[in-house]
Amino acid sequence: MEGIADYIAADDRRLVELALQGDDRAFGYLFERYRGAIYRLFVQRLGGANDADDLLQETFVKVYIHLARYDASYTFGQWVYTIARNTFIDFMRKRPEDLPIDDRFASSPALGPTPEERVIGLQERSQIEHMLARLPERYRTLVRMRFFEEYSYEEIAERLGVPLGTVKTQIHRARGLLCRMFRGEE
Repeated sequence: MEGIADYIAADDRRLVELALQGDDRAFGYLFERYRGAIYRLFVQRLGGANDADDLLQETFVKVYIHLARYDASYTFGQWVYTIARNTFIDFMRKRPEDLPIDDRFASSPALGPTPEERVIGLQERSQIEHMLARLPERYRTLVRMRFFEEYSYEEIAERLGVPLGTVKTQIHRARGLLCRMFRGEE
């Protein structure tokens, strides 16, 4: 794209295309478009701002990782909202008594990727690996364990032999760095 105005004027589908081609600025603009709404959703569901930043970052890391799975028959906002909702449900599983009854039994269908999605996934994986390579080793390990191997915070703390609070803080910092990279700030 030529300049900032082109990114601002581009629709979500175009920005997704560009992001899938490795344009980190395009993903940054997608993030900026939906950050506020998703943050407010978390604040509303949590009844306050505690954990909302972490959930927002986790949501957009998942959006970036799974961007090739976006189905353009839905709006990008609907797709991001679904990821945010599922991230919230995963977060609340530790406290099921706080989860609304409608969300307690919700699950998303598990569909396997098509051959085209596998190819795009390999390209996407390359982009993610590039971003991860720019992280300090400690953060890279934590991101891999949390988001790729899907270990809980407690499992990571146990495996690495560090306090739980340290794991949470470092993952928070790693997600923040990744988000800044997505927005092109790093």
